[in-house]
Amino acid sequence: MATLTHHESATAEYLELSPKTRRTFISIIVAGVVLLAIGLIMAAFYGGGHEAAGAAHGAGAAHAAGPEAGAGAAHHEGSPAWLKRLIVSLWHNNVFFVGVSAIGTFFVALQYVAYAGWSVVIKRINEAMSVWLLPGLVIFLAVFFLGRHDLFHWTHDGIMDPKAANYDAIIAGKSGFLNTPFYLIRMVVYLGIWWFFSERLRKISLAEDLNGGTEYFHKSINVAALFLVLYAVTSSMSAWDWVMSVDVHWFSTMFGWYVFASWWVSGIALTTLTAIYLKQAGYLKYVNSNHLHDLGKFMFGFSIFWTYVWFSQFMLIWYANLPEEAVYYNQRLGGFNGAYTWMFFFNLVINFVFPFLLMMTRDAKRQMIMLKIVSIAILIGHWSDFYLMLMPATMKGENGFVIEIGVALIFLGSYLLLFTKRLAQASLVPVNHPFLDESVHHTT
Repeated sequence: MATLTHHESATAEYLELSPKTRRTFISIIVAGVVLLAIGLIMAAFYGGGHEAAGAAHGAGAAHAAGPEAGAGAAHHEGSPAWLKRLIVSLWHNNVFFVGVSAIGTFFVALQYVAYAGWSVVIKRINEAMSVWLLPGLVIFLAVFFLGRHDLFHWTHDGIMDPKAANYDAIIAGKSGFLNTPFYLIRMVVYLGIWWFFSERLRKISLAEDLNGGTEYFHKSINVAALFLVLYAVTSSMSAWDWVMSVDVHWFSTMFGWYVFASWWVSGIALTTLTAIYLKQAGYLKYVNSNHLHDLGKFMFGFSIFWTYVWFSQFMLIWYANLPEEAVYYNQRLGGFNGAYTWMFFFNLVINFVFPFLLMMTRDAKRQMIMLKIVSIAILIGHWSDFYLMLMPATMKGENGFVIEIGVALIFLGSYLLLFTKRLAQASLVPVNHPFLDESVHHTT
């Protein structure tokens, strides 16, 4: 149950993480390690024939899609398939968890500039979500240095040298942006900005708990407004760098919005799921069905927004049917001997059809069990969405799921340990927030 303390305020409430809960998180990590080991053994001992078959299927699909696809699909240099899958999985999961972490700060900032009062009682969840930003930066740097050639075709030696045998004029034309020093600088800048503003808003919020007054609230609005401007630019650019540049011959002007929409609805799902679990454990006594209703409306609305962006991008490319654009969907719809076709449609069902049908009614948005089911489905669905963005361009037809799910569980358990630790470091209720009373009495 919740531990209430009254030395600061009658509403102060602190999370006490039980040893059983910590063991559960560690068990998730252990299960991930076991799955990862099984997957690596399977890929190392049984992946030879599959790798050759994947190459053949990839080349055939690329030939059907056109010359742009052929350049990418026929390329099978680099690490063994098992190691390449591990590298791509580390990158895939880190992109997902870093993006969701940044959404925590984005949500807090958005509430400040909108002068929103309803969300104050769940604010500390969003503050704690940003805990993965610094570990994510370290993982990004490590994976890039160790496995960049397996992730990004544009990092290969000679690819931008006109005298080299593997020279690619299209990639060379992007050398001003896609070069290793500038790429690393951008990576550090993106995550540095997100981490700095996350910490700044957190420190102001904790100072407000101690001292009260409206000074901290107005200071937070100024900080939040600046962060939102910078995030609008850096979130799109990070999507180009971390995800779109794996398909280096292909680009979409809507891709930044598409990746943001996936991060955003995943972040809302994590917020909802955390609030429900804390509420059921006896915490967050001021959170009621009205707050959950609002979170449910966010999930419902932005699942539709994600679908709108998805369809807008797909429809324009499908209708124009230009080979250099259509290759992206050709690879995911029938390419590589249909390795991703089922997942392409599963992606639509779990990220749009399922939440749309289950969350359509008012009552569904106010029921914890419905919100839990939909939140978990959205998180799984958008993890698979990033899988679908990254795997066809990197692994071609050599993809799998055992290694990938194992890495995902390791990331999940590690994230939950850090996330709950940060939640426990301050009151779950921002006791001196000027809109706290409005949030406590929120109705819809």
